[in-house]
Amino acid sequence: MKQIPTDLGDLEREVLELIWKLGDATADQIRQLLKRPLKESTVRTVLSRLEQKGFVGHEVEQRTFIYRAATPRAAVTSRAVQRIADWFCNGSVDDVLMGMVEAKVIDQRDLQRLLAKIDKRKAGDK
Repeated sequence: MKQIPTDLGDLEREVLELIWKLGDATADQIRQLLKRPLKESTVRTVLSRLEQKGFVGHEVEQRTFIYRAATPRAAVTSRAVQRIADWFCNGSVDDVLMGMVEAKVIDQRDLQRLLAKIDKRKAGDK
């Protein structure tokens, strides 16, 4: 089963966000950017868990582990939204979006931007 961000703890999500932002990163680079002071060994443990869960991978360059995301943010996000739709809306992403509109999480401008992005993507697929 594919993992999704809701399966992650706060620190795991924070580390994953940094990896998405940086592209490639060492444990020490991530440690320096975290909002709380942690030992490098703690960060390496978190990175190892993220790797076991399929979110990151690594390569070794001159005995240094270089971590990068194994899955793009958009793919992970879409799985998370689908899981919410499955849990609360019988699988209906339409119901999730309508709930966001009704709760004023997204507005008409957001929807128009989304439609423009969809149209642009469709035009690029042709």
